[in-house]
Amino acid sequence: MSGPERREGSLDAPTRHPIDWQSADYYDPGALLHELERVFDICHGCRRCFNLCNAFPTLFDLVDATDTGEVAQVPHAAFAQVVDHCYLCDMCYMTKCPYVPPHPWNVDFPHLMLRAKAQRFRTGGVKSSARVLANPDAMGRLAGIPVVVEMMNAVNRSPTGRKLLDKVLDVHPEAYVPAYHRDDLRKRLERRQPAALAAEATDTTRGRVALFGTCYGRRNEPELGEDLVAVFEHNGIPVQLAPQERCCGMPKLELGDLEGIRALKDENIPELVRLVDAGFDLVAPIPSCVLMFKQELPLLFSDDVDVRRVANAMFDPFQYLMLRHRAGKLRTDFSRPLGKVAYHVACHLRVQNIGQKTRELLELIPDTKVESIERCAGHNGTYGVRREFHDIAMRIGRPVMQRIDQSECDYYASDCPLAGHHLGQGLSNRRPPTHPLRLVRMAYGLEGPAA
Repeated sequence: MSGPERREGSLDAPTRHPIDWQSADYYDPGALLHELERVFDICHGCRRCFNLCNAFPTLFDLVDATDTGEVAQVPHAAFAQVVDHCYLCDMCYMTKCPYVPPHPWNVDFPHLMLRAKAQRFRTGGVKSSARVLANPDAMGRLAGIPVVVEMMNAVNRSPTGRKLLDKVLDVHPEAYVPAYHRDDLRKRLERRQPAALAAEATDTTRGRVALFGTCYGRRNEPELGEDLVAVFEHNGIPVQLAPQERCCGMPKLELGDLEGIRALKDENIPELVRLVDAGFDLVAPIPSCVLMFKQELPLLFSDDVDVRRVANAMFDPFQYLMLRHRAGKLRTDFSRPLGKVAYHVACHLRVQNIGQKTRELLELIPDTKVESIERCAGHNGTYGVRREFHDIAMRIGRPVMQRIDQSECDYYASDCPLAGHHLGQGLSNRRPPTHPLRLVRMAYGLEGPAA
């Protein structure tokens, strides 16, 4: 192939087809193998995605190692290596591939990898350690027990404990593992004095927000939710935490556990629909969780009207705030400049196609310069913590780490908190990130927990 071969009209925006995961053909090994060979042959002939992740270099190395240099000569068992290195970031689909629908070649690499993962999960080919890492709800329940949470944090902090995690859960000894908080987000918000705010709707927002706290935001970094509430309420937007919530399902998506996602969906969606019916918009502080509700669940459950209603009501926090700004409702009484901010744009935020709303808001702060870095940080869910992939994940993130080091910034930030901490491991001074919500709270001069 000499270059992108598009039919007339294929310069339209990429479109995603519903995922037919409940059909028998979806799990047919022969049908999957045929599609893997077809798509891998297209990717081999194009190679535009060589620098996105390790899935494509793995594929190209396998092809180049054959006598003929063709996909047909690659052992089928080796295809699993390519699947292992895809963490469903969607960047190939959204930013690189010229053959996505509506092109007649109909290439959707991430969802083909999802199909392969789903077949492997269904046939029992997933290690128990990966299943544990993909179940943050269970880990969170353990962390709610006072004695247990201290034990978990002690294990995370000690070299001996990290060796144990490596042995039991395949967690790399040098990977960033977040602490757990017994004093979680729900307890913290229940103690606060709710602000007496009146909802003020615009053409695009209702002015009342229900916060989907996320597994990570509830137990590992509850400051995320506290900062979000402080910023939103400073702007006259009342916030309440969703009364009940389970994991959004993104960790199980990365594993291919589609039935597990259905179970989580059946618990989350009715609760979120009730909030939408009560007049709330929905916001979550983690890009992957927002993407799960806005894109993946609607594609997995395309006939579920309630899933679509939740998707239409779900916002990234900075998308929401900038919609308020466009309507003249955002306060710009910033009292503290931030200087230079190196801002990593998380992959699961980029593929939402909403623009760089975080950067736009930060640039409203006087005497603040934002340098955006649009490249993968390398963390990517559980990929960056697993023993077999951590070193590769660090290598993927190294260009971002170097950009941050060279920027001489006052702060560096990522909307994905785990990506931010992963980047911090590779910086020359290993300093921690400051989340964009915390930066905005600081710029407003609002009191809060220490950064």
